[in-house]
Amino acid sequence: MNIIETINTGKTVLGIEFGSTRIKAVLIGEDHTPIASGSHEWENRYENGVWTYSLDDIWNGLQDCYRNLGEDVLTKYNTPLTTIGAIGFSAMMHGYMAFDKDETLLVPFRTWRNTMTAEASRALTELFEFNIPQRWSIAHLYQAILNKEAHVSEISCLSTLAGYVHWKLTGQKVLGVGEASGMFPIDSTTNNYDSDRVKLFDEKIKAHNFIWKLENILPKVLAAGESAGVLTEAGARLLDPSGRLKAGIPLCPPEGDAGTGMVATNSVAERTGNVSAGTSVFAMIVLEKALTKLYPEIDMVTTPTGKPVAMVHCNNCTSDLNAWIGLFQEFTTVLGVEIDQNKLFELLYQKALQGDADGGNLLAYNYLSGEHITHFEEGRPLFVRTPESRFNLANFMRVHLFSSLGALKVGLNILFEQEKVKVDQILGHGGFFKTKDVGQRIMAAAMNVPVAVMETAGEGGAWGIALLASYVVNKDLGEPLEAYLSKKVFADQNGTTISPDAKDVEGFAVFMERYINGLAIERAAVDSMKS
Repeated sequence: MNIIETINTGKTVLGIEFGSTRIKAVLIGEDHTPIASGSHEWENRYENGVWTYSLDDIWNGLQDCYRNLGEDVLTKYNTPLTTIGAIGFSAMMHGYMAFDKDETLLVPFRTWRNTMTAEASRALTELFEFNIPQRWSIAHLYQAILNKEAHVSEISCLSTLAGYVHWKLTGQKVLGVGEASGMFPIDSTTNNYDSDRVKLFDEKIKAHNFIWKLENILPKVLAAGESAGVLTEAGARLLDPSGRLKAGIPLCPPEGDAGTGMVATNSVAERTGNVSAGTSVFAMIVLEKALTKLYPEIDMVTTPTGKPVAMVHCNNCTSDLNAWIGLFQEFTTVLGVEIDQNKLFELLYQKALQGDADGGNLLAYNYLSGEHITHFEEGRPLFVRTPESRFNLANFMRVHLFSSLGALKVGLNILFEQEKVKVDQILGHGGFFKTKDVGQRIMAAAMNVPVAVMETAGEGGAWGIALLASYVVNKDLGEPLEAYLSKKVFADQNGTTISPDAKDVEGFAVFMERYINGLAIERAAVDSMKS
């Protein structure tokens, strides 16, 4: 009955995130706990050399997701969803959506997945003395200029997917600062685009005589907690064609999936961070100050409040490990032994804790694909040992868990050893942490930092953007986001924290020395064994 009253009086908060394969909606109650959800499966398509989603994909998907949410509310609580306390939208970061003065999309949406901007990425990184990855919006814009694409002269507005959806629902061309940090470098002292680099870009393209200046076509930057407009009548009909949803609902600044991941793991304060480990692995560390120089291995973004964040992203994590466990599963089938796959994972992961601290002088590379941090354009999964290596199941599993974090450790060493970055705790989430204690203990050994896993870590970005929307309408005067999350959202959350074991840390360091020295073996495999 309390939840029904919360729904009917508009005290709920809605978060919707556009992921790469699913659009997800989460409705939360006054205690920030999810009370209903909806989703829509979708896939990007490769058309004319571009990874894209059509505008119809976006709006049909959003409407179906919201409709499914409404049906979930009606089924669970026998009441229609007509009003909401606040709404937030987030999406995959980066990419390129360019519009003319009539608000017409000039070229198909170019998603983060496209790797067509290598020339622009290199040039802008050199110009700005700041790492500009290929997926960033400014790299897409400059590459279009280099390619002499006719549409560039007609640009009136640039946005990202999250910014576009928010704009159409509110009329406001704005972005959360974390999302904006994936379009163009941010100055964390002003929480706005870096003005010196904006001038450098305008000067770089001056000869083209475009009618626009960069600052005039980029969305306005807002920090978490700031008002980002309200749902218009037209926006309400776009979101809910049934006509039940009322206009006037406040929205928070639209954010990217990196920012919502930080919020959903309570990792927005300085000296905190989170690691997402599954098919790929990335770590995001909130810095006390900006890095001293450019590192191609490190992406610089911000929290939803504008604090600088160093991101280490690796293409490969558990895929090779999963393949080996699949081989063991096949062996049990041949033996006529039936064992649940989840149970097999748990048994083999736990076995790794019985291995030698360094993995018994075994070596593995989990490179199913290339790995930019160690400068490999292609990958070849490898397992290597010497005649004297201690080759047993425990060491075999341990070294493959180590290998899952090898490239990540190379990037983290830049932060911890060269930049002397300090971290008090890391929040882990993803399949690597599914088996109790094992992934945490290995990660703690790799990072030499306590690693926590919370029960809510699996709620995801839709929950994270819902929390940001809740912060807009429910924060106390002057209350920072970090305090709001710690005191009002995560205070009663259950979780476990594992501190690094000195023997494990030493063993992982020995493994990493072997890993670095053995990269020549991986290089030889790539050069010698063609795919």
